[in-house]
Amino acid sequence: MSTTNLDTARRYFRAIEQGATGEALAAFFHPEVKQIEYPNRLVPTGATRDLRALLEGAERGQKVVASQRYEIRHTLEQGDHMAIELHWSATLKVPVGSLPAGGTMRASFGVFLTFREGRILTQHNYDCFEPF
Repeated sequence: MSTTNLDTARRYFRAIEQGATGEALAAFFHPEVKQIEYPNRLVPTGATRDLRALLEGAERGQKVVASQRYEIRHTLEQGDHMAIELHWSATLKVPVGSLPAGGTMRASFGVFLTFREGRILTQHNYDCFEPF
């Protein structure tokens, strides 16, 4: 049975929800992965990450987020390119801005993925956080 890029994207976001780190998370990425996070409230200057930085970020996230949920709203696919509109929410372990520990942070994300050999080669994030 073949796996589509949309199947892979859905499994990827579920894995993040379940707290995947290390090899469990790396399995979704092509070894040459490059992620670009455009400037937003949490990362004001934006960021560019390779596989190592993505995995380190997942580990750091475990210290801040108790749980998180990704709701895929819309997808568009053309070949190995995919655009995804997501709604994200997370319960915080620590205070962030005006949100207390135990509070919920919310955002809408535009995520653009490119796949190679069934794995994520590029990921571009446009993250729009609700006020916090």
